Amino acid sequence: MTSSPSPHGDRRSPLPAATESVAVAAPPGAQDTPAAAQKQDTPAAPKKKERDPFFDNAKYLAIVLVAMGHAWEPLTDGSRAAEALYMVVYTFHMPAFILISGYFSRSFDMRKDRLQRLITGVAVPYVIFEVAYSLFKRWADHDPGHPISLLDPWFLTWFLVALFVWRLTTPLWKIVRWPVPLALAIAMLASISPDIGDDLDLQRVLQFLPFFVIGLFMKPEHFRWAQRRAVKWASLPVFASAVVMAYWAAPRMTSAWFYHRDSAQELGAPWWSGLVMTLAMFGCSVVLVTCFFAWVPKRRTWFTVLGAGTLYGYLLHGFLAKGSRFWGWFDDYQWLHTPLGEIAVTLIAAAVVTALCTPPVQRAFRFAMEPKMAWAFKKDPADAARARGAGGTAA
Repeated sequence: MTSSPSPHGDRRSPLPAATESVAVAAPPGAQDTPAAAQKQDTPAAPKKKERDPFFDNAKYLAIVLVAMGHAWEPLTDGSRAAEALYMVVYTFHMPAFILISGYFSRSFDMRKDRLQRLITGVAVPYVIFEVAYSLFKRWADHDPGHPISLLDPWFLTWFLVALFVWRLTTPLWKIVRWPVPLALAIAMLASISPDIGDDLDLQRVLQFLPFFVIGLFMKPEHFRWAQRRAVKWASLPVFASAVVMAYWAAPRMTSAWFYHRDSAQELGAPWWSGLVMTLAMFGCSVVLVTCFFAWVPKRRTWFTVLGAGTLYGYLLHGFLAKGSRFWGWFDDYQWLHTPLGEIAVTLIAAAVVTALCTPPVQRAFRFAMEPKMAWAFKKDPADAARARGAGGTAA
């Protein structure tokens, strides 16, 4: 957000909210009548599952940070403060998004309906937006030769490729003895493997993998722990220290380390620095993700409903983020590089991505984000038999 763009980024959303089933209780006195007694023997129909507002809030706030990060990117060359904030946000916003993705992938298996949702909710949007982004670049950047390649994700679409691969590997992570250390070892090896290349943006897939695996093994109590008052207040000096450290590091290191899309050698660093930086940045990301979760509201807020539309905001804001660069807005309007301009850019980015997460936008673009596509899948004879059996029983 992840997202990502320049690097990301920074997916119904591929990051669904937590749900729980609520049984319908029989009304008082229902057992007094034979008819009611017969109803009592029938299993109560479950109510519609409810989304946990904490996760919708977290997804919305993370996607806002993704959009802000993209808006700050053109400002980082001339502003050390913007570069510092950029580094801090990029340390945790996509890891947080990916961790939540892993958390809600815990039940994924190779069941037919889940594979179908993976195709319609991740693979199909990837194809649509990879083509759309490529055509947009051809037009907006006056680059008619820009290729359309499903093997080389452009801009934000890398996250969909990564989510597709991570979800497919979920059953494997559930059977290994030490999943998180193994995922971290894979990320470290990827960071020193320049021959991986750009196909399917595998560097990002592998280097961000530990956060997805952590999410697979998270439990509700872990998020509750992060919301403790002690963690909440401890997060303030931690965030402040991170900003100070980033301000010091801004002129001394490249922010490309935070994108996780290149090996150490490709960044002009010695191979062993990839191992060190992967471990160091993993530790920093885990700490800042915890601090981020500490301040995510647990109750319903005005933006909770927007958490279901984060895929929409993520993919659609990319056209404006890239268009602003293609059309030279940051070069033509120099006031954007002043402190007030930087604040304005930040607020505009937050407002735009917020609007793109709203229900009307979701309805307008659901054909691309959540297509039904029943026509594309074979009907299961067993399902048809069960439906016929249920019809016969009802009769």
